[in-house]
Amino acid sequence: MGAAGGRWARSARAVGVVAALGVGLAACSAAPAPAEPAEQRVEVFTWWASGSEKLALDALVRVFAEQHPQTRFVDAAVAGGAGSAAKDVLASRLANDDPPDTFQVHGGAELAEHVAAGRLTDLEDLFADLDLAADLPDAVLDAVSVDGVPYAVPSNLHRANVLWANPQVLADAGLDPAAGYATFDDWLAALATVQASGRTPLAVASTWTQVHLLEQVLLARLGPDGYTGLWDGGTDPGSLEVTAALADFARLIGYTNDDRDALDWQDAAQRVAAGQAAFTVMGDWAFPVLESAGEHPTWRPVPGTAGTFDLVVDAFTLPVGAPNPQTAEQWLRTVASTDAQVVFANAKGGLPATTAASTSDLGTYQREAHFAFRADAVVPSLAHGSAIGPAELAALTSAVGTFTRGEASVAQLQAALVEAAGG
Repeated sequence: MGAAGGRWARSARAVGVVAALGVGLAACSAAPAPAEPAEQRVEVFTWWASGSEKLALDALVRVFAEQHPQTRFVDAAVAGGAGSAAKDVLASRLANDDPPDTFQVHGGAELAEHVAAGRLTDLEDLFADLDLAADLPDAVLDAVSVDGVPYAVPSNLHRANVLWANPQVLADAGLDPAAGYATFDDWLAALATVQASGRTPLAVASTWTQVHLLEQVLLARLGPDGYTGLWDGGTDPGSLEVTAALADFARLIGYTNDDRDALDWQDAAQRVAAGQAAFTVMGDWAFPVLESAGEHPTWRPVPGTAGTFDLVVDAFTLPVGAPNPQTAEQWLRTVASTDAQVVFANAKGGLPATTAASTSDLGTYQREAHFAFRADAVVPSLAHGSAIGPAELAALTSAVGTFTRGEASVAQLQAALVEAAGG
């Protein structure tokens, strides 16, 4: 048409031709221009916004870009407090019918609450298409399912009950750096020795890390069955045995740094790496932080928890009303792939969720954790949303903060635990 218009402008003879075709030209000029193809994008919501966790997410995104180069990844990560800030933002978005295309969730009670609220699309068809259930250990499949229906694709799993130590600090205190601390009481004695040497025995951080520490004390003192019983009704949270465990928790807090509430977990790990503290208790996501500091920390199960694997499962969902469900499914397929699981686990410090991954592709720590997971009793994490729901966890976290600030008694903390456990 543009060329015909040019000839009309240059030649009067073209006038008759244009007049004869007037109707056709009018119709052509009225037709809309072809629409530009919509951009393919996927908005992924996580709390992996900084440090080693962001680097691990970046590694996962690189695999996604290789598998789905036509889709743009949109990072909607929110930093802070082991996901507490992100979960607040997510709750607001979901309440306002503004879901991301997919969001990170912890398997277990946290996931179940989203399902009960009708926020998630079930993933039965995707699991069937990928034959994913066949490649997931029972504990992981249970964590991402509600009433036998899968609602999330696990990206990795973590062991929460890990004690990290700086061997030089222990040696300087006159302790054997290779000691295993067979019992919780053996460890308490070692902490007292470090304290006498002038170093911080146990580095902890803000309140959620203190809940993480409480979780390990309960597990060490009650054992896997007694600990799990707190959440399924098999153990009385008001018992004298629990009272004694909470008293042990109070003793542990006495060996920690006074500025704990001003720190996050990475800061506590860095103090161990820098030789300012002997120990920190944190999940195996701390491994990349300690390794990147140029140190070679020792690790062992938290004393008293050997033979138990305190499980944290990270997973991704398909929200009801997701703006781009097709690209969200692309993301979920990448997350489920063996290549992505191995890359992500090695970068984040945990394990692939899938059994299809070869141990030869894993780092030294991951290989050890892999065999522990297959051999140990598996229990759900309290601090990371597996054992109790978000509202109960928030209330208990507040109570722990009040307690560690010296503003509540053991009896008051136990009353909060009773309430959180369904009291």
